[in-house]
Amino acid sequence: MEHPAGESDDGSLRVDFDRRLKLEFHGSRITSDAGLLAYRELDDALGLSDLAGAALSECRRGKNTRHLLTGLLRQSVFGRLAGYEDVNDADRLAHDPAMRAVVDRTGLDRQAASTSQMGRFETGWLTSEANLAALADLSGVSIDRVHARRPQTTIVLDMDSSVSETHGAQEGSAYNGNFGCSCYHPLFVFNQFGDLERCSLRSGNAHSAPDWRDVLEPVVALYRGKMKRRYFRGDAGYANPGI
Repeated sequence: MEHPAGESDDGSLRVDFDRRLKLEFHGSRITSDAGLLAYRELDDALGLSDLAGAALSECRRGKNTRHLLTGLLRQSVFGRLAGYEDVNDADRLAHDPAMRAVVDRTGLDRQAASTSQMGRFETGWLTSEANLAALADLSGVSIDRVHARRPQTTIVLDMDSSVSETHGAQEGSAYNGNFGCSCYHPLFVFNQFGDLERCSLRSGNAHSAPDWRDVLEPVVALYRGKMKRRYFRGDAGYANPGI
């Protein structure tokens, strides 16, 4: 077959595109989790992640600390907020522009943490004794900041348990006949404004009231001398002389 451009022209065949058109691939800049950016704005206004990051203890050794603890905590929390229940999606989310912006606004050109890094953070660094204690106190610290701006004279504490269904062989998971599933049976204390004062993760076969003292007493101690009136509410499971 003769050359389509003519026998005297042996150059390559080119299509004459309109040079005003520019074709680019921006697949790495596309995200389905752009709504996280609004939550990050709220987080910045309230300073919650920064408050938590300041309370955490750095337990990593050496100089291999590519991601700050505050950024790792943001990635863990915001990932759950977006519906990713574990860290299995972290490798993909590490390239997601929304997640990169959530983790570090100044490092949009850098990846977020990988699955292995998030796994070490959640099961290793975050579970140290000092960090578990800091996380347990975190709710009370944030509520103190609110009360400092809007002083209250009355506090009403509500204690109740809940169910967190599990799927697999997680440590502490057990079958609970009342809920009819394998689960954890966490214990919560809220105030009258719906703010979480303190909580505790318990085995799925724990009854309603056990461990109440470890959860309730620190909250009562926090408000002793600060509130003129302190009230406690609980259902029949907490109607015992000790409480």
